[in-house]
Amino acid sequence: MLGKIGKKLLTLMTTMAAVLLSSPVVFAAGEALPGAGESYVKVIFTVGAMVAAGFAIGLGAIGAGAGIGSAANGACQAVGRNPGVQGKIMTVMLVGMAMAESVCIYALVVALVLLYANPYVKYFLG
Repeated sequence: MLGKIGKKLLTLMTTMAAVLLSSPVVFAAGEALPGAGESYVKVIFTVGAMVAAGFAIGLGAIGAGAGIGSAANGACQAVGRNPGVQGKIMTVMLVGMAMAESVCIYALVVALVLLYANPYVKYFLG
């Protein structure tokens, strides 16, 4: 009985938090839209930069996840075949995982540049 009440309470609290956190965003959206006679280029450029940043970090995370999974799979199979060299295999696996994780970090940097230090702002927004 307590589990059902806990789930309902958690759902209620999560819904309330989502509503309270999203309402300032909704009210701020009216200020982001251009007024009469202004161009929608700024809005379209900003939304495009946000979508590009989302794709960059999403694809980077997929690549890092696939690389880390592949490295762990290979290391597990190698240790299963020859347990005596586990130390060397672990070292190589950790280096491979670090290299795969660097792809995700590069994608994060690209996403942050697109959001906060976009070099194309001067071409589109003057």
